[in-house]
Amino acid sequence: MNKEFEAHFSELGYTQPTAIQTGVETPLTNGENVVGLAPTGSGKTVAFALPLLAKILPGDGTQLLILAPSQELAQQTTRVMRDWAAIIGVNVAALTGGANVKRQIERLKKNPEVVVGTPGRVLNLLDDHRLKAHLLTSIVIDEADELLAGETRTDVEDIIREAPGDVQLSFFSATKSEALDQLTSEFGIEVTTVDVRDIDETQGQVKHGLMTLPANQRAVMLRRFSRIPGFQALVFFNQLGELERAAASMRHEHVAAVSLAGKQRQVQRADAMRDFRNGKVKFLLTTDVAARGLDIPNLPAVINYDLPGSLVTYTHRVGRTGRMGASGLVINFGNDHDIRSLKQVLRGSDYQLQPLYFAHNAFVNERPQRVESVGSVAKKTARPEQGSKVKVRSGEKPGSTSGTGSTTAKSKSQRAKAVTSHSSKKNDSAKVQAASKKPHTHKKHSKNKGMRHKHQLKNQEGK
Repeated sequence: MNKEFEAHFSELGYTQPTAIQTGVETPLTNGENVVGLAPTGSGKTVAFALPLLAKILPGDGTQLLILAPSQELAQQTTRVMRDWAAIIGVNVAALTGGANVKRQIERLKKNPEVVVGTPGRVLNLLDDHRLKAHLLTSIVIDEADELLAGETRTDVEDIIREAPGDVQLSFFSATKSEALDQLTSEFGIEVTTVDVRDIDETQGQVKHGLMTLPANQRAVMLRRFSRIPGFQALVFFNQLGELERAAASMRHEHVAAVSLAGKQRQVQRADAMRDFRNGKVKFLLTTDVAARGLDIPNLPAVINYDLPGSLVTYTHRVGRTGRMGASGLVINFGNDHDIRSLKQVLRGSDYQLQPLYFAHNAFVNERPQRVESVGSVAKKTARPEQGSKVKVRSGEKPGSTSGTGSTTAKSKSQRAKAVTSHSSKKNDSAKVQAASKKPHTHKKHSKNKGMRHKHQLKNQEGK
């Protein structure tokens, strides 16, 4: 490691490099094409930043290009790169979609040695000849399993074709994909694979909980979580429409939450990230693409509002918490069918799922004796005069303790009283009807005696 980098490394409080940082240093320094596989939060950005920055020649034009799948990850990577690049007098420019392209073009006129960007914007600027690729010596594809899938793969391939034929290629990810296995045949290159997923020790203890909830009660549960002091969570959704509905519910209930979605303007996304990082809001509602690779220090929890459909997606989601040795919590919402499907998805993995309950404003592992209702503010009370029964919401089970408005001993007692009261009312009504057919007497009778007697006197006066 560069001596100047070593000093800054210590200033940041790092004692020793992580497994991925140690593993890729030599091959990257030697110009080899590298595939780096390491858990989320294990220091992959610094792993490729230090050896590649050390080879930069200040003033020689754009030599290093780093591609990221989202605006947020690109901005995050830019901050890390600038922190280290400033030590050796190297400039870093960010090229992301959603940002002012004219300002980005102005920055490119200064010939930054390092460019970090999203594939779409980078390719557009290459096509417009605003970004020059002929001096590139190295390209990093971060979150490679994501960038080499779908439409972005074509963009990445087009960008690589613009660079010199001997450009060094590096691919980093927390999960392996078929695309990474086919790099030799697809790109015609030999690669050195550094996989430290089984030996990495940066991951803290993360608890993976299952909380049985019907879909219509999940937003209510988030509101209850918001009352926990110091609690924050990244909340994942499968569909943007569901995210927007939950966000509207949060606003209506005055819960501090922000959204991070692809259709938002760059300023809105930046504001959302800043407010969440600064602790001004409790929840950051997002989708998989928008949150890919985000590093939020000491994030207490990740909530799967909608459960993921693949092990890869689950791995990337839950990797936002429990980073760099910190503890974390993953809360999986779902009905019985959803949870069975998740268990099938995670079969054979190292993730240990366990039931999780919420009682007395805290998460507990054991089923509470008295279960708090999720929909306590909307509980329906039995009305004895109508013989109504207490309704159990769709998806709930009597005795369930996942915070789902379950039946308790107290509620059973209330229903019993309601039924008894209803029966008593019916008996009283029958007695009244029978009494009305008999001559009036002064014997002790029901509480309606006065009204009947008054009615009879009125009839007699009318005669």
